[in-house]
Amino acid sequence: MRKVLKKPKMIMFDYGHTLLYEPNFDDLCGERALFRYVTKNKNNLTPEEVSDFSAKLFKEVSKVRAVGGEIHQRQFQRTLYEYLGIELAITYEEAELVFWQKSAPGEIMPNADKIIDFINAEDFRSGVISNLGFSENALCERLDRLLPNNCFEFVIASSEYGFRKPSPYLFELALRKAGLAADEVWFCGDNIIADVEGSAKVGIFPVWYEDLIYKNPWREENDGLRPDCKYLHINDWTELIKVLEGLK
Repeated sequence: MRKVLKKPKMIMFDYGHTLLYEPNFDDLCGERALFRYVTKNKNNLTPEEVSDFSAKLFKEVSKVRAVGGEIHQRQFQRTLYEYLGIELAITYEEAELVFWQKSAPGEIMPNADKIIDFINAEDFRSGVISNLGFSENALCERLDRLLPNNCFEFVIASSEYGFRKPSPYLFELALRKAGLAADEVWFCGDNIIADVEGSAKVGIFPVWYEDLIYKNPWREENDGLRPDCKYLHINDWTELIKVLEGLK
């Protein structure tokens, strides 16, 4: 479904499977990395046993997420380790970075660097809104490391606010941070419900980015679903560049 496009003042992005992705997420690798910092292990548990219990605990977190809430990774990690009688020599803030880097160091989506360079060169403002249990600081570190040319004015992680997209609060918060009206902003994301329909409901124009190369669990579970709103559909960031060039 298309509409006559208005050149935006700002383009906002989702994180996962939009700008970056996490191939082969390995919880056990993360736990093994953290075990180097264990100072107390009351029950003599192995990283494998902790990883197994972590998967069980995450199922409970998923129930919160299913109704639009968010649990911070540091809350999750603290609950997990204190419950199991494990203490670390590092803070949970440090543990978060160690765990995420080792379990999923991250890679850029195809041509994500090109869209970032393009919007910078054309003076489009930019920002990020992500459904993510990891902290805003951890996400900023990852974005700056993998997309070093980004000029994001802000990065919003749901972990810091307790709400997940498609809740309007994160989108409206971003508009307030930007000082822009909804019709002056485009939002790009891969998730039809959270990103496309979520942004459309507050008046932001959505760009549905559907990469067809890399495995996307959400897309596989929702095969055939299409947005119930007006949107721009792209499969590669070079397509968005061409659209924006046509609006000059």
